Amino acid sequence: MTAIEVRNLHQRYGRRTALNGVDLTVADGEVVGLLGRNGAGKSTTVGVIAGLLRPDRGTARVRGLDPIADRREVRRLLGVQLQDAALHPSLTVRELVRLHRGFHATGADPDELIETLGLTGVRDTRFENLSGGEAQRTSIAVALTGRPRVALLDELTTGLDPEARRHLWRVITGLRADGMTVLLVSHAMEEVERLCDRVVLLDRGRVLATGTPAALIARTGGDTLDEAFLTLTGGAG
Repeated sequence: MTAIEVRNLHQRYGRRTALNGVDLTVADGEVVGLLGRNGAGKSTTVGVIAGLLRPDRGTARVRGLDPIADRREVRRLLGVQLQDAALHPSLTVRELVRLHRGFHATGADPDELIETLGLTGVRDTRFENLSGGEAQRTSIAVALTGRPRVALLDELTTGLDPEARRHLWRVITGLRADGMTVLLVSHAMEEVERLCDRVVLLDRGRVLATGTPAALIARTGGDTLDEAFLTLTGGAG
């Protein structure tokens, strides 16, 4: 079954075109990296899939469901971690994870999830007092409380030190082994190469290229995905 299907998405903000006919699919159990320069349309695409934005034109489906019309059903299936997500600043990590677990009929054990994300040492710390990396991991824990079938993860390891980054990579590898589908928005090319089955590269609101990391590297004649990205986008970062 197709976990995520996006067809002909168009979105404008005033005079600026954010999406201009974006198509993408993610199969069940697949990890797909969504890449692009700042302003390429990644966040808008994720917002539409999550049901946070209504596109000007086109459709998005999560396991066949409309994220807006079928909002309740989609929330049971979809976990969303946004880079700028705002969680209640006065609640502790444990309180936040337990609160969001309560929104789901079934889901993960909050304390096990906290341990999995490496947050045991700060479980009684208020969100407002966490470091950037700790806040990021808390947002991910909250997104996973309902054991979603599909996860949207935006800049998964921003603000994390190398050890914490590698730990999260192992977490995502484990989720994929359990059959979870992941759409991963990232600027970290090593992360995408390591975790993703395929890559979708956006540029100026269009899909510029798609394929496995190895295929994109071979297509451009480089040695790394970072080199392939720079070649395909004309050298812009």
